[in-house]
Amino acid sequence: MSLKFKEPAPITDHLNPLESMMQRFDEAADILGLDESTYNALKSPEKAVIVSLPVTMDDGKIKVFQGYRVVHSSKLGPSKGGIRYSMGVNLDEVKALAAWMTWKCAVVGIPYGGGKGGIQCDPRTMSDGELERLTRAFTGAMRDVFGPERDIPAPDMGTNPQTMAWIMDEYSKLVGQASPAVVTGKPLVLGGSLGRVEATGRGVMVSTRSAMAKLKMTPTQCTCAVQGFGNVGSISAKLIEQQGVTIVAISDVSGAYYNPDGLNIEEAIEYVTKNKSLEGYKGGNMIANEELLELDVDILVPAALEDQITEENAGRIKAKLIVEGANGPTASTADKILDEKGILVVPDILANAGGVSVSYFEWVQNRLGYFWTEERVNRRADRVMKLAFDNVYKTSKKHKCSMRTAAYVVAIEKVADTLKLRGIF
Repeated sequence: MSLKFKEPAPITDHLNPLESMMQRFDEAADILGLDESTYNALKSPEKAVIVSLPVTMDDGKIKVFQGYRVVHSSKLGPSKGGIRYSMGVNLDEVKALAAWMTWKCAVVGIPYGGGKGGIQCDPRTMSDGELERLTRAFTGAMRDVFGPERDIPAPDMGTNPQTMAWIMDEYSKLVGQASPAVVTGKPLVLGGSLGRVEATGRGVMVSTRSAMAKLKMTPTQCTCAVQGFGNVGSISAKLIEQQGVTIVAISDVSGAYYNPDGLNIEEAIEYVTKNKSLEGYKGGNMIANEELLELDVDILVPAALEDQITEENAGRIKAKLIVEGANGPTASTADKILDEKGILVVPDILANAGGVSVSYFEWVQNRLGYFWTEERVNRRADRVMKLAFDNVYKTSKKHKCSMRTAAYVVAIEKVADTLKLRGIF
């Protein structure tokens, strides 16, 4: 199975993931002056479901898997969030990711709460038949949790559009009617949305363009380095280049490639499509991935792994603008250093929210029973991302805090206000 398509979700750091999320939450809560009742209501998930899933494997033996689904909040609307298949899945992780989805949906103004799910398994060692049986068993166990008006799964680590197709089909059988809106990230033929695959990278581009305008940076006079050349990194690089910015460095697991005169991103994408990686790419000189981060460029887009910018290298970052295409690319210990250097950081919770925005559009299209053109999807997604950026930027100025903290302030304030209006009971 192809695993290239996934709903963006934070990759947890060395801390307990729930503790890590709460550190961000507490900082924003202090700025907002949340009362104790609201604080306690927001930090706790509404529902946590743990299920045992007996599955007949290809060898005829029955193996029991552990599955999880956490609904953190449904105050803004049905809960939304991916399902990951990984041996590392545990309850604390899923709780943290569900809360993170609440804040992510809120910061871009989408009428969803946050949810997250997962199954402890290694999809790389399982056949398609085993994965299908596991997915259908999980769907059956979650029949009373999932629903277009209750809780809407999406792809994440180890899952993909095919996984969503199985969930949609099994859920539809269980409720006795076609229910495409129960999941997002589906194949196009089953009601997926045009523009979804490119949506996260497109959101990174809109965030970059918006930040450049605030910093009065002229695109045609700017250079950019992009770390990571997967789905998000390659599309981000392509779209940022189309804005007039010169992309001078890109990278993947094979190493980084640098050309001070600029790289041809379309050619690089074609090369990767053909060769599966950048290894052997002749468009630039090979440098270490660590060097890419410290290049003398105007814009840096970390779109690879977590904790790439740390307290060790943050002082050597020369970029004026960092736009986080990846999840958690900046360690918390580096935030203060970057702030003191005057570097504007567009945080992951905002910068890569283009994916969940278009997931919302997919759900809307399914509910309405007709489909938008790619141009319409992109136009609406761009507007969502631009408005969200402007709101977070204004909030950061108001509270004299970083964009990262401001994003959490915006999100938590929205959910808190909704909670108070609906009532705590």
